[in-house]
Amino acid sequence: MTTAEIGRLAGYSTQQVRDLERLGILPAAERARNGYRQYEHRHLAALRAYRALAVAIGPVPARRLMPVLLTSPLDVAAERIDDLHAALARDRARVREARRGLDAVLADTRVTADFDDRDAMTIGELAQALGVRTSALRHWESEGLVIPERLPATQTRRYRASAIAEARIVAALRGGGYRIPEIAGVLDRLAHRRRRRAGTGDAR
Repeated sequence: MTTAEIGRLAGYSTQQVRDLERLGILPAAERARNGYRQYEHRHLAALRAYRALAVAIGPVPARRLMPVLLTSPLDVAAERIDDLHAALARDRARVREARRGLDAVLADTRVTADFDDRDAMTIGELAQALGVRTSALRHWESEGLVIPERLPATQTRRYRASAIAEARIVAALRGGGYRIPEIAGVLDRLAHRRRRRAGTGDAR
């Protein structure tokens, strides 16, 4: 196949095909005597695999992964795919955590009744539970997203139910690519709904 032919079959322009080959996303093409590239079905399979990966995990991670898949032994390539599945599982777990956090933020009376002071968390404990750095929690505090209590004697941060729940939501949204101003707007709307005891459909 020529560059134009393989591009047409895979849904890319000729320049995109050349760029993807240069980046190692598809194997280097053989050259005919006239210097033109000649592609085979393995090249088409690589282009289609890249397109599917880009949809599944994003173009940048797919661009980094494809050269590894093309040049690695089968067991190494399979391990990298397993890593992707594990990352998706972690993302799903974070979404569930955000949903639970949302329930806790909105069910204010239930949280107050059920929360045991012994369940309050330090900044280190909360950071470990969320899989973030303590500096991230401090930044969220400075932005007004998650406000912990301060112990009077030492000014040590102490996260109770509402702060823990909001931190879950912030962590999940940050993991999903939301920016700080967007998250602040979401939390403001949630607080407004909680005060009015409005439905949570939009927030969910």
